[in-house]
Amino acid sequence: MRELAKPAGIFDRDVEWTELARFAADERPGATLGVVSGRRRQGKTLLLYELARAGGGFYFGATEATAVESLRRLGEALGNYTGAPGPVHLPDWAAAVDALLALGRDRPVTVVIDEFPYLVRAARDLPSIIQYALTPGRPERTASRARLLLCGSALSFMGGLLAGSAPLRGRAGLELPVQPLDYRAAAAFWGVDDPLLAVKVFSIVGGTPAYRREYVQDDAPSGPADFDAWVVRAVLNPARPLFREARYLLAEDPDLRDTALYHSVLAAVAEGNASRGGIAGYIGRKATDLQHPLTVLEDAGLLVREPDLLRSGRSSYRITEPLISFYQAVMRPAWTALEQRRGQEVWRRSQRRYASAVLGPRFEEIVRQWAVRFADPDVLGGPVAEVGAATLTDPASRTSHELDLVAVGEPPMGDGPRPLLAIGEVKWGRRLGLPDLERLGRLRELLLQRSGVNATGTRLLLASAEGFTDELVEDASARPDVVLVDPGVLYASSADRTAGWSG
Repeated sequence: MRELAKPAGIFDRDVEWTELARFAADERPGATLGVVSGRRRQGKTLLLYELARAGGGFYFGATEATAVESLRRLGEALGNYTGAPGPVHLPDWAAAVDALLALGRDRPVTVVIDEFPYLVRAARDLPSIIQYALTPGRPERTASRARLLLCGSALSFMGGLLAGSAPLRGRAGLELPVQPLDYRAAAAFWGVDDPLLAVKVFSIVGGTPAYRREYVQDDAPSGPADFDAWVVRAVLNPARPLFREARYLLAEDPDLRDTALYHSVLAAVAEGNASRGGIAGYIGRKATDLQHPLTVLEDAGLLVREPDLLRSGRSSYRITEPLISFYQAVMRPAWTALEQRRGQEVWRRSQRRYASAVLGPRFEEIVRQWAVRFADPDVLGGPVAEVGAATLTDPASRTSHELDLVAVGEPPMGDGPRPLLAIGEVKWGRRLGLPDLERLGRLRELLLQRSGVNATGTRLLLASAEGFTDELVEDASARPDVVLVDPGVLYASSADRTAGWSG
């Protein structure tokens, strides 16, 4: 199997490239199908274009057009690719799909159809046509080694392409989501080597690669002292594309028709109303009326529903895209002033709101991501299988306690509950001390009394951007059950965990 080297111009994405390259280089006979999805601006097109180019494959980017125009454009592209004297005549989509499969008669050929949902919008039966074309035993399939990749940014559509009774279910040999960069990769991509600054930048632009390149013209904060000025000139500046991006994220998804309602739901979550009842109360609707908009926002990849790991049946909602959280908390309430280029004034008076509604929740999410993806298993007492937030109820006092982090281990081999590896307190703007550790200790005692929870080895994790008191540091140094996490630890490489930030 030939190996396709990842081009130097693609940052990170080693896992995605490896999967795509393996799919494209498969020498076995028979045409195969792959599906690539992900929100816009994540670099899917670059990945697939470079994949096709590296292996001498065919790339076609669909546009919003009628079926006739799309067939004509595809025929022109096929003519150019095959060296035909003119466009290839494609009378219908069945002929078009067979023409694509025919490209792989002599060797494995990557065939990319980007923005596939545009084609289906004009030709609803296209998935069924592809299903038929890939029927096992059909000569056009067996004689071909085309590696057909369908790509799209409409997550609700792409998610249903292979689900349930969809025509293409069972036909795909690859289903690859292209996610935003994680917080560590995002820091490297933006060239930020200060951990506190990295958290601040990530809390606004997240891990979307295009936001650095096209949307702010490679303008990144030069250091911590430049952060405020960077926000004003790059994010709150009406002349920069990033300024309106959060609005466009909703407007460009075809399933988000009632944008006013969806903006209100997102605003409710950004304000800290994470439950369905809280969201309903904020926007003045009944909780039963929110099933559809919440489902649509989940399918679009803008909201995620996270279960409470200590209370069955309870869950909360979180905004996945940092830029939307920032827009809802900081930009939307002051939109008129921002359009009048009063960004510096808006930013100055938004500091408290930014810290509480944007930085705090995003810092909690980064710590949870660290626990499940980057923490040494020895630090938390074992591999973390699942992490989230939770609410713990004290039956004696009838009080509820919020836990910013709950880390659960893998299920035991025999019977018994999964191990509760750690519970944690995460604070962005407050220094943590012994009272915070004592509170976690009391909550652990409550968990030890509960059935269905194995808290015998539960560790106490405290994470703070402001650091810890000397008394807490001294106490923790003598206790293997206490874990202290600051931004330096969050961004430390696996080879240098104790030294903090590694760049």
